[in-house]
Amino acid sequence: MRILIVDDSSYIRSMLKTTFEENGYDVIGTAQDGESAIDLALELTPDVITLDNVLPDMTGIDVLKALKEKELISKVIMISAVGQQSTITEGIANGAQDYIVKPFDNAELISIIDKLEQD
Repeated sequence: MRILIVDDSSYIRSMLKTTFEENGYDVIGTAQDGESAIDLALELTPDVITLDNVLPDMTGIDVLKALKEKELISKVIMISAVGQQSTITEGIANGAQDYIVKPFDNAELISIIDKLEQD
């Protein structure tokens, strides 16, 4: 499973990278903003993208919409401190497979990735 991590926090990117690698997943790239995320997603075609909803240049929802327009088939897990039901619903409606609210349990995230790998 090849994973792209998108989060504006270098701490979260590092923590997610370590967690995924310790669980046998291949982190193929990281991005700290929406434009970089879109470029890397199209270039690297990851199996899974973890996507923060609060980015410096656009929202994660905007990134989702852009990837959907480009017909990228990567599975997306939104991970954000923004956990209002309307935002979660909008994320899922725009193609996210799941939405996790920060702070989260690493075991929960790995469980979701494991399920996506089996689909």
